[in-house]
Amino acid sequence: MQPQIIGISGSPIKNSNTDRLVGTILDATGLASEFVKLSRINVRPCMACKQCVPDNICKVKDDFQELAEKIKTAKALVIGAYPPYGQIDAFTKALLERFWSFRHRKNLLKGKLCATVITGMDPKAMDAINMAVAAEIRDYERMDLVGQLTVQGNLPCVYCGEGDTCEMSGIKMMLGPDAKASDYPYARVEDQKEVWEEAKQIGRLIGARL
Repeated sequence: MQPQIIGISGSPIKNSNTDRLVGTILDATGLASEFVKLSRINVRPCMACKQCVPDNICKVKDDFQELAEKIKTAKALVIGAYPPYGQIDAFTKALLERFWSFRHRKNLLKGKLCATVITGMDPKAMDAINMAVAAEIRDYERMDLVGQLTVQGNLPCVYCGEGDTCEMSGIKMMLGPDAKASDYPYARVEDQKEVWEEAKQIGRLIGARL
């Protein structure tokens, strides 16, 4: 059965908060879906070769072609990302660049439903990414953006093993010079009840509209 909804995560962390929230939206739709983790496949950035102009088919030889066919037949997308260095992650950025191949003469994404998930630490960075992604989804791809979720993530320095002594520690940079890794336990998306419930609501909305 062809999936009606494709969930895509740019988080490279195994079973991450981003993955699980995207999966929750998919499950709540009650429809056939597929989850794609970008770090497990090879999707390069757009090469600006313009060879997709005549037929809307990207000619870069990697795994995007297979994913593109699934996206074309699906009726909705759920895209999850995170903001390293205050910007959208490279996996998701590369994917969004490759959407350009859908957009020549006839926009192949027009009218599809889309929801986004951003997991991070800095609300300002997440807000900026949400605005940029919303502009691409709505204005460029002309998709129907049905919801955007932001999730409290985890600073890598908390569990890298060197956060308490590293002179470049993000813990001390963001939380103060006396902050210690042990003071900040892992933040699970399941414990963020409001966003968890909102994810289910967005999933049910997508299911109802399809």
